[in-house]
Amino acid sequence: MKELFGIGNKTVIGMVHCLPLPGTAGFEDNMEKIISQAVQDAKTLEAAGCDALIVENMGDGPFNDTMDIEQSIALAAVSTLVKQAVSIPVGIDAAFNDYKTSLSIAKSIGAEFVRLPVFVDTVNYYNGTIEPCSRDAVLFRKKIHAEHVKILADIQVKHTFMVNPSITIKDSAKQAVSCLADGIIVTGTSIGLETPMEMLRQVKEVVKVPVIAGSGVNANNIKEQLNLADGAIIGSSLKEGGVISNPISLELTKKVIKGLE
Repeated sequence: MKELFGIGNKTVIGMVHCLPLPGTAGFEDNMEKIISQAVQDAKTLEAAGCDALIVENMGDGPFNDTMDIEQSIALAAVSTLVKQAVSIPVGIDAAFNDYKTSLSIAKSIGAEFVRLPVFVDTVNYYNGTIEPCSRDAVLFRKKIHAEHVKILADIQVKHTFMVNPSITIKDSAKQAVSCLADGIIVTGTSIGLETPMEMLRQVKEVVKVPVIAGSGVNANNIKEQLNLADGAIIGSSLKEGGVISNPISLELTKKVIKGLE
C-alpha cells in the first residue's frame, strides 16, 4: 500500500458521515441503523478504491466545537466497528474541533489520523467563536502516546469566518506547519463547493507537507484538483442526489475514482 500522506500521492479519502448521534437534535433512537449505515459506507468506499476514510459526526447539527459525552461514546462505538470492517486507514473527525475525542478514539481503535478543523485560526461560526487548538492538541497527542496518529489540519475552514480576515491563506498554512500539522486541508466556503485552485496553489507554494483538497471534489474535477493537490477528501458527491444523509453509492464512488484516469 502506498504511503498514506505524501507529496504527489493523490490520496483519495472518502467520508463516512454518521447519522445524528445520541444527544443531538436529529437523533431518532436508531443506533443500529447509525452503525449499519456507517459500516456499509466504509465497505463501499474501500470496494470502490478509496485509499482511506474519515468517520465524522456529520449529522449532529447544529454543531458545537466539542462533543457531549453521549456523542463521543457513540462516535467511538461507530468508529470501532468501522475500523474492524475495513483494511484501509481510518481517520476521525469529531465536531468542529474536539481534538480530545478525535485523538482518544484514534488511539483506542488504532486509527491512523485525525482531522482538526480549527487548528491555528480563530474563527466565528453560527454558535460563537472557536479558538485554535494546535498547542493543546499536540500536547494531548503526546500525553496519550499517540504521536503516530497524523494530524490533518484545516486552515480557514469552510462554514466559518476569520476573526482577523487580513490573515492570508499562506499565513495560516505556514502557522499550521510550524505547529506540527502533518498535512494541510484547504476547502471551499461550504459543503460541496469546489476548493479554489488558486488557494491550493498558494498553500503549495509555502509548505512542504501534503496539501489536501477538502471540499467539492467530484468526478468532473478530481483529475484537475489532484494535478495540484496531494490528496482529496470526498463526501457529498458520493451520495445519491448529493443528500448527506443518504448512503454512499458504489457507482458514484467508482465514477469519481475513475475520474483520476
